[in-house]
Amino acid sequence: MIWLILGVLLWMDAHMFKRILPQVRERMGNAGKGVVAGTLLLSIVLMVIGYRSAEVIPVYTPMAGMGHLNNLLMLFSIFLLGAGSAPGVVRTKIRHPMLTGVIVWAVAHLLVNGDLASIILFGGLGLWAIAQMLLINHAEGAWQRPEAGTWARDLRVVVIAIVLYAVIAGIHTWLGYSPFLGTYG
Repeated sequence: MIWLILGVLLWMDAHMFKRILPQVRERMGNAGKGVVAGTLLLSIVLMVIGYRSAEVIPVYTPMAGMGHLNNLLMLFSIFLLGAGSAPGVVRTKIRHPMLTGVIVWAVAHLLVNGDLASIILFGGLGLWAIAQMLLINHAEGAWQRPEAGTWARDLRVVVIAIVLYAVIAGIHTWLGYSPFLGTYG
């Protein structure tokens, strides 16, 4: 469990570094990008190792039927992650589409996973996304909406999200965590 916790903390630190210590990050220049990227890669490795090796300690029992909602939320989450960089209409409606996507991802996973490791991983990353939004809002002030793109751009993101969802579901199944087996009562 220590590797999982360390991985989540490193993820948070690497992403919040620029917001919490902007002068230090600025002094690092381009070399700072490599340090942050390396820290993020290490955090992902630690989270995967920690989660896969964690003892299952039940905390709550997910409600039956949540698997369907999980899959729908995951599709929406992937769409939001893409909408953050696509010049479509949705990007003009939500200030932080990518971070909102992370929160939706975290909630979706907590609906179907009630063990301690899942709470640490998904809950921790969900809380990170909320904290990151607050830090960004504080640093940048009032939101200046970007110019609206077209619905066609958003539709393209929907198609990409469906394809990515299929790939992610396949990887989860290959790893032994089929998104189509749990809590479908």
